[in-house]
This record gives sequence, C-alpha cells and structure tokens, in this order.
Amino acid sequence: MAVVEAETRVFLEVRRRLQSALLILGEPDEGGMNLDISVTPTSLLMRSPDGCTEIRLPAGVRLAPSSCGGLQYISGDGLHLRLRAQAESSPQPISGFNQSLQAQECCSFYCQSCGEVTIKDRKLLRVLPLPSENWSALVGEWCCHPDPFANKPLHPRENDCFVGDSFFLVNSRSDLEQEPKANTKVICKRCKVMLGETVSSETTKFYMTEVIVQPSEGSFPNIPRSQFVQSVIARCLVELCTARSTFRFTIQGQDGKVYILLWVLNSDSLVMEPLSSSGCIRKFPLLEDSLEADSGSAWNAIKVLYQPCIKSRNKELASSWEGDISVHPLTLPSTTCLELLLILSRNNASLPLSLRQMNSFQLWCSHCKT
Repeated sequence: MAVVEAETRVFLEVRRRLQSALLILGEPDEGGMNLDISVTPTSLLMRSPDGCTEIRLPAGVRLAPSSCGGLQYISGDGLHLRLRAQAESSPQPISGFNQSLQAQECCSFYCQSCGEVTIKDRKLLRVLPLPSENWSALVGEWCCHPDPFANKPLHPRENDCFVGDSFFLVNSRSDLEQEPKANTKVICKRCKVMLGETVSSETTKFYMTEVIVQPSEGSFPNIPRSQFVQSVIARCLVELCTARSTFRFTIQGQDGKVYILLWVLNSDSLVMEPLSSSGCIRKFPLLEDSLEADSGSAWNAIKVLYQPCIKSRNKELASSWEGDISVHPLTLPSTTCLELLLILSRNNASLPLSLRQMNSFQLWCSHCKT
C-alpha cells in the first residue's frame, strides 16, 4: 500500500480475547512524501525515499497480513486497518501491595511525593484484605438472625495491616507521641500533602495514591507522580473488575464529592505506539510518563471511559450513578481527584483523534502492570 506521509505515527492495539488488532498510521504534521508500508507477521516495514524503518513486534505477538480488512482513511487521524492477531495471555493481576510486602516482613511507609518516612520499621504479622465497603449491609440481608457485627468496625491490631480497595488501615498507637482524634487528616511533615486520615484514636487510613510501602531493607523508589497515580488507579480497577465483576466506578474525594465517573471497557489490550522517523524509532508522548523501557516495547493496557464531574458537569448522571448499587465508589484525597483528572485529560489528548471519545465519554488508556 502507499500513502502520503512525512512522519508517521504508528498505533497498534492487539485484543487478546478477540484475537484482533487495530493498526493506525497517522497523518503528518506538515508536508509529505511517499511511504510504502508492508505488514509481516512479526513486523511493520515502512520505506520512503529517505530510508527504511522497521518496527518489530514484541515476542509472542503475530499478525495475519492476509486478514487485512476494514481499511479506511479518517481525516485528521490517518489510515485505519484491522487484522487478525495472536498474543500470549497476560499473567493474572497480583495485588500491588502484596508484590512488595508479605506478612512477617519489616517495612516502612513513605510519602510518595517527597519520600518522608511516615511509619518506620513496622513488622507486620498479618496483611489481610478487607471485605467490600457494603459488607455489613450484605450480612443484614443474608442472615436470619441479628447481625453479630453490628456497630463493630474492623480495626487492625498493632502488627496488622488491612488492605481496602484504595487504602491501607494500620494501627498507629505505637508511632504517635500523643493520642490523635478520630476523623482528622494525616499530613506529611515535610511536603504537607494529605496522606490519609485517622479512623479512630488507634487506627489510621493511608490512601494508596499517597504512600509507598517498602521492605525496610529496600530504598525509596523515585517514581514520577503522574505515573504512580495512574498505575495505582489502573491496578485497583483491574483487581476490582476481576474479583467483583464491577465495571463502573466513581472517584470521590474524602468529603464525599464525586469528581470523575469511570467505565472500564477492557483490560486485555496490548498496545504498541512508537513514532517512526526516517530510519529511527522513538517514544510517543503516551508512553513518556508510563514506561522506562525501550521505544519498541509493548505494554498491557486498561481502557477506561471517563466523565469529569467538576463545576456541576454531568450532575444528573453522577447522581444516578451514586444511587446505582452496581457502581463502586473509590475514595481519594480531593486534591488527588483533581490531579487524576488532569492526568486523564493529558492521556486522552495523546491518543489518536478517533479513539479519544465514545458517545459523550472520553477515553483513558493506561499502562497496567500485572
């Protein structure tokens, strides 16, 4: 095939379950030249008068060139075509908390923004997942006798850590000089960022987007803030979709205000997006904050539709979602909710134009570690 391009943006998405691939060859910013494109089972080859560029597919991914179909040109976006594809299955998601922390380990809690130690050298004898936020109501529905857990909240003991959907609960009695009051904010001493809040005089809730938990012998990992927030939220969504078959979520602040509506489309995508230019391959902005690997790498992705709910936008839709028991709320600090909205907007702007919206929703395509 031949198209007129000056600098071609290549976007490839492989759906593992559907065994299909979408290939988008973008339009040049300005000018143009003849470009011949060949699709082989393991690579994309682009030839121009100035040279030849080959983009190799990652191991385990194969295309079927003879299955090319749905060829169309979309103005402002480029050439689209669909093919049959095969990709190895991705590993099952593992709790990101348990990847780096196991019971019996001595660990420390750090402020993710500045690296300040919040809890130092805490030996955790039990690391336990919490039930869903509505577990008490479910007990009342299913039990034929009075609820034995009524008015008995779950509080961790001194060497416990309870893991919720978007937070950790730890016993803070031994780390504080004076007994704290319930329902007060926990602020980082160095950068003054809100890390969590006290649930009771002995229990502190730390939000997963604000702290990093590391074994004490390890060092503080310096991860860019936007990359960290994206990965935490993406991991939470994948785990909840897998465990509870829940696909719609609200992102709300600790004050109960809804900031974002999320609707998970799929988490089985493999995305590859280099930018080719006269014999070289380099990263495209969608990957710059997400990966440290080379530009030829592919990444597991979760695709999520979202709607902002700030400044009274989508007020009726947000209200209807809040009243729907199939919609799961995720609570974060209000400042992080606004930060996440900016991250989603920037991510959306880096996608091919035709993929940025679906009906009235916008698309977020995030790197998802497994």
